[in-house]
Amino acid sequence: MNTLETIWQGLLGASWIEQVATLLGLTAVWLATRQRITNFPIGMVQVVLTGIIFARHGLFADMTLQAVYFVALAYGWWCWTHPGDRTRLPVTTLAGGHRATLVLGGLLITAIWGALLVEIGDPMPWRDAFIASFGVIAQWLEAHKKLEAWIGWMAVNIAGIGVYAAIGLYWFVGLYGLYLVLSFTGFWRWQADRARSLEQA
Repeated sequence: MNTLETIWQGLLGASWIEQVATLLGLTAVWLATRQRITNFPIGMVQVVLTGIIFARHGLFADMTLQAVYFVALAYGWWCWTHPGDRTRLPVTTLAGGHRATLVLGGLLITAIWGALLVEIGDPMPWRDAFIASFGVIAQWLEAHKKLEAWIGWMAVNIAGIGVYAAIGLYWFVGLYGLYLVLSFTGFWRWQADRARSLEQA
């Protein structure tokens, strides 16, 4: 069975909650690439469903991460609906020093969180720690409409593809592949929107 057939069989064999969570996740990311505020409530429903899925499989680190994502999505929703004295929150970028600080902070949190997950017997501690650390950073950046958010999601999705390919979960390889494509799409669209805003300023 080739990879595409494995992905298709994985989709067909998934439970209804997994299928709904997948569709909601893809929809939320697609909406985020277009700066649609509805990405937040849809994303919040998706992470609740995903948390339930992980809890059923005993993946408690992943389940906990969904709770963090839920809070981050609620925060992002608030940021996008409260742009201050502007009509909408504009796409902006980080200063170079802030980028370096976030990357180093993400790596430090990955090291600390990964070591803790090793102690509690997580089957993939460093993968979980990296995705959790940089996923939360990317979500925070997205809440503030920072262009670098999409670079963070690219890194998270590439890590997911690598890990799931290594353990033969090709359905997730396909899913994270779609997320990766959407990450590039989001980066391109947000960059174009920022360029238009700068021209009009």
